[in-house]
Amino acid sequence: MDFKRLTYFVAVAEELHFGRAAVRLDIAQPPLSRQIAHLEAELGVQLFDRSRSQIKRTQAGDALLERARDILERVDRTAREVRRIGEGAAGRLRVAFIGSASHGVLPELIRTFRAEYPDVELALSAMNNAQLKTALIERQIDVAFARPALDDDEIRCEKIHREPLILALPAESELAGRDRLVLAELKRETFVLYPRRPRPSFADGILDICKKEGFIPDSEVLAQDYQTAIALVSVGVGVSVVPQSVSQSARHGVVFRPYDGYNPGTAISLAVRRDNQSVHTNQFVTIAQRFARRVRAAQDQAGTAAP
Repeated sequence: MDFKRLTYFVAVAEELHFGRAAVRLDIAQPPLSRQIAHLEAELGVQLFDRSRSQIKRTQAGDALLERARDILERVDRTAREVRRIGEGAAGRLRVAFIGSASHGVLPELIRTFRAEYPDVELALSAMNNAQLKTALIERQIDVAFARPALDDDEIRCEKIHREPLILALPAESELAGRDRLVLAELKRETFVLYPRRPRPSFADGILDICKKEGFIPDSEVLAQDYQTAIALVSVGVGVSVVPQSVSQSARHGVVFRPYDGYNPGTAISLAVRRDNQSVHTNQFVTIAQRFARRVRAAQDQAGTAAP
């Protein structure tokens, strides 16, 4: 049983007239009659009671009409869905990100993408840089947001946003009462660094900044990720150096302050596999590039572009 014969059968079963069905299908009546005869022979049943004046569906014909309508509707719906996915209007996109990105550019990009492609499901997950790199290479995700970038021949990275670093301080600390601090003044403080592994990492970048300011922290606490690090700061374990964008989200027990001293800033990069040419990935990359251009233009206009 093929779909064409089912389509022919439905037309005859609904019109109950071979001539009208042939016109509806835009075919000649003799081939239509032959197709119905072939279908009856294939099924081994009579689908129509034929007479000179009219035709009627048999009970078998009634049953097949109900099922055939459902089958053809499912096929049509499936074809429409597949076309929408192929065109990028529906489907699924897997996006993973470094934890601190959830406070900066990522939320706006996600909102923009969802507004433009509301029927595309976004699967979001947080990972560290090493996990992002592995997941991209093994095709477990489609898009990654890394800090500052991922280095691999199979991966294409594009800087989306750059921002300065700031201090995260316990709200109850005496330091929190000052509007601005000199980084070297914090050498006696415990520095909460992240991630714990793999190394080298963002933690090592912060230690390099301290060395350029002429000191090594008296003590360090290593956390596995940004969320854990900021939680430790909130309960007074120590201070941390974090991207400026994280200060956009209030955190109980934590205050954020700029500092004077070496500040190379930090970047967020969008990473995709070089051979990933999926429509959804390309759509997301286009939105991210558009966002990056808009942010740079605003920074240039304000004269406050980050280093």
